[in-house]
Amino acid sequence: MRIRCTKGLSIHTFHGNFFVRSTDLLSLPNVNPDAGYGMQMSIEDSLTDVSQICFQAALLYTSSKGERRIRVHTLCVPTTNELSEVYAGADQQAISSLLAKMAVDRCVSSSLTDAREALINAALDSITSYSSTMHSSQRMGSLMLPHSLRLLPLYVLAMMKSMAFRLGSTKLDDRVFAMEQCKTLPMSQMMQIMYPSLYPIHDIDKCNCASTKGDMKIPQPRLLHLSAANVDRTGVYLMDTGDTLLLYVGSAVREEFYRDVLDSANFPSIPEGMTELPELDTELSEKLRNFLSYLLDARPFGVKFIVVREDSKYRNLFFQRMVDDRSEATMSYYEFLQYLQNRGTAEICELYSLTLI
Repeated sequence: MRIRCTKGLSIHTFHGNFFVRSTDLLSLPNVNPDAGYGMQMSIEDSLTDVSQICFQAALLYTSSKGERRIRVHTLCVPTTNELSEVYAGADQQAISSLLAKMAVDRCVSSSLTDAREALINAALDSITSYSSTMHSSQRMGSLMLPHSLRLLPLYVLAMMKSMAFRLGSTKLDDRVFAMEQCKTLPMSQMMQIMYPSLYPIHDIDKCNCASTKGDMKIPQPRLLHLSAANVDRTGVYLMDTGDTLLLYVGSAVREEFYRDVLDSANFPSIPEGMTELPELDTELSEKLRNFLSYLLDARPFGVKFIVVREDSKYRNLFFQRMVDDRSEATMSYYEFLQYLQNRGTAEICELYSLTLI
């Protein structure tokens, strides 16, 4: 794969699994829809005289039928002198994906602690840079971030709590596998692993929002924040971590759900470690299975499915993904926002030579 860009720009760093043959030429082991690559660009000359810059990637590959093909992708981006316009066009998920790849490289070249600190500094830099464009009366007492980057602190916290970068006892094989995922997965799949989707499905039969796919009606339950405060013993919750679907079943769910979905008389009769849903001729079962099929059809690979009882030994698989909550070695989302606000305020005050009272 060869990457070219407009005069005045150069490729600074590549991120992913490949062999670098020259400054703009990569050799890839294979090409598939489950792989993602990232790169950083450097601005070497002034761009004030151009209205747009262009990037082009040309991929020479052999298809599964033995045919030699070339696929070319071209991207044109407008230039601007206004920092506010740059922030308005920022993609927080793409930024988070690139930060994760850079953090893996920092772990290899330096240490895990340095990588975690670099992630925090990246969030702080975005806050202080944006705050510097605001009036002093708007900066004090609030965490200033543009709408396009409002979830960047949450994604940074999710990365710090992930298997790849979290502190504490973690098996080396598990950590290395998680780091490889950060390096190679496409953006959408990686962000799904970093911040899973949590759906309440105990009332999926009463869901008013639905979409259709052919003759199949697919309910669309609402999304919940990843906090244990949103989970109680009277509910059933589906967590989509990208490569695993976890169905958490509370101990006080209505008996109709046990019977019509899990084919069980009550909570104690649910088999431990259940890995598939029975196909029952009930409306509740059909709606849930339609929703699961909808989630699985959106990805090019299979996933594991695990039913987790409230008293199961597997419940930690579910609750360790609660990014918004405080963990043993990491702050909660609210505490992390406060931490960023305090450090950001201190840096802004130092930048403008202000005195904190």
